[in-house]
Amino acid sequence: MPDVTELQKDLLTLAADIKRLEAEYNMFFAGRLPRPPWETRGRVEALIKRHGRGTIVGTADRFRFEMLQTRFQKMIEVWDRGLRAREEGRPGPFAAPPKAAPPPRKEVDSSKVLHVTALRDPLREMDKVHALYDSLMEARRGLGEDVVPFHRFAALVKDQVSKLRDTGTAEVAFRVAVKDGKVNFTVRGLKGGGT
Repeated sequence: MPDVTELQKDLLTLAADIKRLEAEYNMFFAGRLPRPPWETRGRVEALIKRHGRGTIVGTADRFRFEMLQTRFQKMIEVWDRGLRAREEGRPGPFAAPPKAAPPPRKEVDSSKVLHVTALRDPLREMDKVHALYDSLMEARRGLGEDVVPFHRFAALVKDQVSKLRDTGTAEVAFRVAVKDGKVNFTVRGLKGGGT
């Protein structure tokens, strides 16, 4: 087994110091160290400068040194960015991720009217029918209920208007509400809506 050269010993020391420096910066950003590890960082920088100015003869040693040097430079950039962010009072690369907001409650207060519309002729007032459908399906989705296809909904609206028109009501009111955690869809004839 060949003897370990002075350069190889320095490279082993440099690798260990970079690991130690990384651990110290992690402890600093986690709040377990009161100040950044300037001494360890200065020691690593001095070792890198000393070997960076000199000539490394062995290809394997030069490769290892360049890898350590590159790793150190990338880590310095991240640490400096984290320090700058901390000084500016904004979240940086080491800030704890924000806690997820609790999911919105599915249940709405005991009774909440979401949409009201009046129809005389659903075939001529399709924009109102679409708006009514959208509000009803949004309420159903919000409470985890199944969505009804539009054609079935439109047929129901048309039937309700026809049925109430036969009783003498010219205009029919539809209301979408949420009551006690359930979607409530009501239909009634409007008084005084005669032609």
